[in-house]
Amino acid sequence: SILLKSEGKSALQIAEMLEVTVPTVYAWVKRYEENGIKGLETRPGQGRKPIMDCSDEEAVRKAIEEDRQSVSKAREAWQNATGKEASDITFKRFLETLVQDISV
Repeated sequence: SILLKSEGKSALQIAEMLEVTVPTVYAWVKRYEENGIKGLETRPGQGRKPIMDCSDEEAVRKAIEEDRQSVSKAREAWQNATGKEASDITFKRFLETLVQDISV
């Protein structure tokens, strides 16, 4: 966005191109002007926190061992064990990540 702005694009044009809001574009420009490239790095505490992380691995493995045929049942078992909630899709993505980590 900073390069587009330096090329003379308007904040509205940049926002439409990047599918963000105009205030977001202005915030990026302000962060760049105040701190240079470092200002554009994601700061700690920014962004959505993951529902599932490495602390869930053991509970997920146990849930899958109990019911290998049904993602929904395994997810329910994990939810009961951890008190967390996730959709089947999120649970499947986490499983795919585990499988990739094992195969590497």
